[in-house]
Amino acid sequence: MRAGVLIVGLLPLLMMASGLSIAQADGMTKAAQRGVVKPGEPAPNFQLRDMNGRTVSLSDLRGKVVLLNFWATWCGPCRVEMPAMERLYRAYDRKDFEILAVSTDAQGASVTRPFQQENQLTFPILHDADFRVGLSYGARTLPMTFMVDRQGIVRHHIFGARDWEAPEAHQLVDMLMKS
Repeated sequence: MRAGVLIVGLLPLLMMASGLSIAQADGMTKAAQRGVVKPGEPAPNFQLRDMNGRTVSLSDLRGKVVLLNFWATWCGPCRVEMPAMERLYRAYDRKDFEILAVSTDAQGASVTRPFQQENQLTFPILHDADFRVGLSYGARTLPMTFMVDRQGIVRHHIFGARDWEAPEAHQLVDMLMKS
């Protein structure tokens, strides 16, 4: 337990060293202490850059169902589920559904861009190289997916890779669109 307290205690210092303010670092520490974001809780807002350097905010997508996926190019199961995620993405209109694929690769676009091109992915890939957002969601394993409803509430938390082309995946998205 002491090691866990020490790590959580050092977290604000490490985060401030990476350029975060004391308030931001304190907020991330509370999220780390709290653990995984649970269904029924508001999805923590964040701002991350996409592969073109544009800032994307989760709150800007309010009114849409969002599949928020934490992944990395070095993660085998992540790589396997991406083509099916792309097919799911193409099955729905952008006014109702969005996928945000949050890469935890430290190298950023230098590794995600070739992966995106190779797999012809059209959904937004965001970069969380310091794992700040992943930590705030409690994403300790990859891939990890959070289904967020139109009101910004996490409705499902999915550990591991899924077949996003399966009828169950479409049923989940359809159900959230009706809520």
